[in-house]
Amino acid sequence: MVLAPDGGAVAAVEVRGGGPGTRETDALDPRNLVQRIEAVVLTGGSAFGLDAASGVVAWLEEQGRGFRVGPDPAQVVPVVPAAALFDLGRGGDWRARPDAALGRAAVTAAAVTAPGGPVGEGNTGAGTGAVAGGLKGGIGTASAVLPSGTTVAALAAVNAVGSVADPRTGALYGRLYEGGTDLPDPGVHAAALRRLAEAAELSLARSAASVRPPLNTTLAVVATDAALTRAQAHKLAGTAHDGLARAIRPVHLLNDGDTVFALSTAARPLVPEEARTDAAFGLHAEVGALNEILAAGADVVARAVVRGALAAETVDGPGGLFPSYRDLYGAGRA
Repeated sequence: MVLAPDGGAVAAVEVRGGGPGTRETDALDPRNLVQRIEAVVLTGGSAFGLDAASGVVAWLEEQGRGFRVGPDPAQVVPVVPAAALFDLGRGGDWRARPDAALGRAAVTAAAVTAPGGPVGEGNTGAGTGAVAGGLKGGIGTASAVLPSGTTVAALAAVNAVGSVADPRTGALYGRLYEGGTDLPDPGVHAAALRRLAEAAELSLARSAASVRPPLNTTLAVVATDAALTRAQAHKLAGTAHDGLARAIRPVHLLNDGDTVFALSTAARPLVPEEARTDAAFGLHAEVGALNEILAAGADVVARAVVRGALAAETVDGPGGLFPSYRDLYGAGRA
């Protein structure tokens, strides 16, 4: 889960997958009332896992954080958008899914994490049961500081029907878009394909085989400290999906519920105050600054997907065998 600073963050969402599982996403429409939210929840467990957001809502209410609806500071309604990916049965127990207690544990942990502190990657959180094209998926993060000093960062839970790796070479799509030319050895790639096929056959005899066709969903949050309007944040959420398209192929299928949230903490102005003295120049400067953030949003989401694939660890259990990219192609490729 992602916990906003006190006072909340401007937020937006773009859903492009055909099978989304979401909560409170309509509240993020720029035409609607609530301007800021306190947290976003990314969860496993499909629609069942959305219950995790209830634990976050309860904790926020206890802290007096949320949309103020009365004269008493305790009279708040926390608006907590959430999205779920599909991982049911991958651990071997169809009824193992996140609940309100787990959501409360997550927000409590986030509250004591220092700003800028390390974020867990790989088989953690919503990435625990994540799988991408037969490979073990997971949580990945990435960030960039623009020449203006603005920070743009992303967190992705990589769980796709499509693949993160080119079946012809084994190269991660996201790395190819970054300009990478270091392709896996052809012999290593051939062996990896054989092991993936064997893993798929083994999984057919386990509970992962109970779901046909495969169901997945990749989730992401892209955030910036630049002050964005809700309409601008919505544009960021949309262009950030380009990062998913660079790193996963195919993407946004009917079997996926791909969802990207965008957050703005508004800690720094989009453009310096001096750039606003001339109306025409100020608009030009604002468009240029926003374009830089939009481009960076797609970049960091693509990099976060790569990190999620590289940080994941092989799972071999009653729900199936899901090899990690590093196990197939060598830890040195991380």
